[in-house]
Amino acid sequence: MNRKTLVLPTVVGLLAPVLAACGGVDSGGSSGDAIVVGTTDRFTATKAAPAPIDPAYAYDVGTWNILRQTVQTLMVQPRGDGEPVPEAAEKCGFTDSGNERYVCTLRKGLEFSNGDAVKASDVKFSIDRALRIQADSGVFALLSTIDTVETQGDREVIFHLKTADATFPFKLSTPVAGIVNPADYDKDKLRDGFEVDGSGPYTLKAEVKDDELVNAVFTKNSRYKGQLTPKNDKVELRSFADADEMGTALSKGDIDLMTRTMSPEQIRKLDDDSTGDIDLVEMPGLEIRYLGFNTNAPTVKTKAVRQAMAQIINRAELVAKVYGDEAQPLFSLVPATITGHSNSFFNKYGEPSDIKAKALLENAGITAPVKLTLHYTTDHYGSATKQEFEELQKQLNGSGLFDVTIQGTPWDTFREAEKKGQYDVYGMGWFPDFPDADNYLAPFLDKDNFLSLPYANAKIRGTLIPQSRREADRLTAITSLTDIQNIVADDVPVLPLWQGNQYIAARDGITGAEWALNSSSTLQLWELGRGASS
Repeated sequence: MNRKTLVLPTVVGLLAPVLAACGGVDSGGSSGDAIVVGTTDRFTATKAAPAPIDPAYAYDVGTWNILRQTVQTLMVQPRGDGEPVPEAAEKCGFTDSGNERYVCTLRKGLEFSNGDAVKASDVKFSIDRALRIQADSGVFALLSTIDTVETQGDREVIFHLKTADATFPFKLSTPVAGIVNPADYDKDKLRDGFEVDGSGPYTLKAEVKDDELVNAVFTKNSRYKGQLTPKNDKVELRSFADADEMGTALSKGDIDLMTRTMSPEQIRKLDDDSTGDIDLVEMPGLEIRYLGFNTNAPTVKTKAVRQAMAQIINRAELVAKVYGDEAQPLFSLVPATITGHSNSFFNKYGEPSDIKAKALLENAGITAPVKLTLHYTTDHYGSATKQEFEELQKQLNGSGLFDVTIQGTPWDTFREAEKKGQYDVYGMGWFPDFPDADNYLAPFLDKDNFLSLPYANAKIRGTLIPQSRREADRLTAITSLTDIQNIVADDVPVLPLWQGNQYIAARDGITGAEWALNSSSTLQLWELGRGASS
């Protein structure tokens, strides 16, 4: 029968699973055929981005979901989320009161999948490599608080930080801090193509067609030693052109499970179906969507234009018409379920008002209508993105203050154009690297931010971000985090729109689906198994 598994939040920023109905329990074994997982993520090697899954380059949820299965990190987020725990490390911790010296001791007997020993020098090599290469994806900025990496013997790694960073253990759980073998990776250049070698729970065989990874086969790594316990021997991650094609494959039994990105229509249909053999798993998500601005572009350089857009856009109407119950309006870069969230945009702008928006433009000497093109990606965030931008266009044009056109572009072209500043206004999504407010602010606002935003606020960069990172108790950091969000609401370098739930659909007999995504949308393939249908 059809069952719905609901994962509910229990503590702000932490998620714990609760079953709303029978089935989906953690009782599966590792025997049987490969578990086949569908995704609409596309993995393409291009001239501009020839190394999409090198840990020193990869910086989107899809490529990270490949790396998390294969490349081991010192720390990892535990099942059900919470503070990170040792993974490749036996133990880690700050050794000073100022949170500027962090020491990890590796597990004994760690090996890469080819049998080479994993040593402290390999950790140093991997971290130094990412910082040296400084890939234009911006992922290296996650390690920006590192000053030097020191080793003592083969098992101890010492991180000396430039400044206090209470979030550093989380950063060591991200793929950019993944441990790679110097025998496979050049210290000064990225590794082109789709080969990945590490000491994680799986090895990868990539099936590539026309420079695109169409099927990733993960096989249990017999040499793996760490925190995780794979419940299967093999998983295939199969890429589909769109949600409809992926859903058809699930219905036919060609795949066992599908994840991002399902369409709102698919989710509603599965939620309503009480007779099928597919289970829907729903959990609160930390994904956000927003508009980004090239604040150097003449069309949006004047702050009043961006503020007027913030004043006009009706988030509740946008969500209701496009996503329904699958999303909630968002009035800050920081989601409502994260410690430190503030409704800064609502506090500043209140309810949508064309009259107030008109006054903003008139006071700044801006003549309406303001002509703009809103850019979006056609194949990265799901099929509803086009409908979302049609609704944004309708709202802005309906005010009489804007003359908006919209333009959709495939992700591999879209992302490169955005990084080069070719778009004045564009839509993006963010899946957190780790569940902390800092990771919704620093990647957008700090130096070397991943959007390459020209916007720079000296108070945010020089005072507020460092101040918030000094606080190990994140409740104590709320004042500085709120100040950052208030500045963003006033300057509008980005405009938050909504935060969404996340879903998995699995056929009967697949166990562990309720654990297969954590709050950061990390795909945890090791949790999946096969069991008896109910």
